[in-house]
Amino acid sequence: MKYRNLGSTGMKVSVVGIGCNNFGRRCDQQTTSEVVDAAIDLGVNFFDTADMYGPRGLSEEFLGNALAKKDRASIVIATKFASPMGDSEHEKGASRRYIMSAVEKSLKRLKTDYIDLYQQHVPDPSTPIEETLRALDDLVSQGKVRYIGNSNFSGWQLADADWTAESRNLNKFVTAQNLYSLMDRRLEQEVIPACKRFNIGLLPYFPLASGLLTGKYTRGKSAPEGTRLAMWGERGQAALSEDNFDKVEKLNEFAAGQGHSILELAFGWLITKPYISSVIAGATSAAQVQSNVEASGWELTEEEMSTVNKISKR
Repeated sequence: MKYRNLGSTGMKVSVVGIGCNNFGRRCDQQTTSEVVDAAIDLGVNFFDTADMYGPRGLSEEFLGNALAKKDRASIVIATKFASPMGDSEHEKGASRRYIMSAVEKSLKRLKTDYIDLYQQHVPDPSTPIEETLRALDDLVSQGKVRYIGNSNFSGWQLADADWTAESRNLNKFVTAQNLYSLMDRRLEQEVIPACKRFNIGLLPYFPLASGLLTGKYTRGKSAPEGTRLAMWGERGQAALSEDNFDKVEKLNEFAAGQGHSILELAFGWLITKPYISSVIAGATSAAQVQSNVEASGWELTEEEMSTVNKISKR
């Protein structure tokens, strides 16, 4: 396992992280513990969850139980706030009032006294970014949070947050977690240039395009029962388009020509990019964790990157 700095910080994270959105939903407590144990045995130290996963706290609870007897100092726990945790308007968002309540609940569910990376899950247009950053800055000062990040922000929102933190002398967002893979490169238009400009580490989620880049789906057939695209209904069916399968086949052919699998290509293409701190990949079994970790060893040459970029370009 290789490790990189988390954004501009000195904290080291494994280049493959475990996305915990399956915990509590597709994984019960026993399976969660098996996935976590396998990950740690393989050198993974970065676990990314959110208060809403599970749903409504169950992922954090399962992860906390799985990590309870582990060496806390060797584990990097990332979680998120802001997404709805109930039906009330007071159970979501990025206001000071909500953040101070949400962090305490996450700490309790995770069975820890600090969170390594606390991320704003979605933008909150009803709350000034300065209010959010001041609340998060206080949590860092109190020792409840080590670093702060964001998720699903646009390029201008990253710039606005960085300027606000810089001008107010507040802790800055050190990471941005967004959808990014060979099948969806829209991030390259604004978010990635902003990450480079402000020295923000990128944490791509759904790097395997919900299984499209693993060979899980077959052209002309519905998504297998239990898969993410099957659970997404019409949205999942739309992902199984002829255009997407055409691209997958070309990527598969290229990878095979280099002596690799398309899974290795999906990870390698991302890990080769220096501004990516860790690739967040979900897993529902110990075997899946091992496959993901083993697939992370291919760093593409400049020529290989150029070819893959042409194949995957829309």
